[in-house]
Amino acid sequence: MTPETLQLLVRREMPFGKYKGRVLADLPGHYLAWFAREGFPKGELGSLLALMYELDHNALRHLLAPLRDRAGALS
Repeated sequence: MTPETLQLLVRREMPFGKYKGRVLADLPGHYLAWFAREGFPKGELGSLLALMYELDHNALRHLLAPLRDRAGALS
């Protein structure tokens, strides 16, 4: 995990499904848990969703707040 990877969580949008268009860091925990049970997509998206699941599952979403603030300032 790198700072750049964490930055992607607050910038990248979900490209498909019920939460299409929502930033990965804003996906609900139950949706991330569903992927954890059923299998994450292949590639970078799957890796990012798995990381977001771990952050959510371990109550670490708050660690993304400074990155979220920074991402908003860069937009």
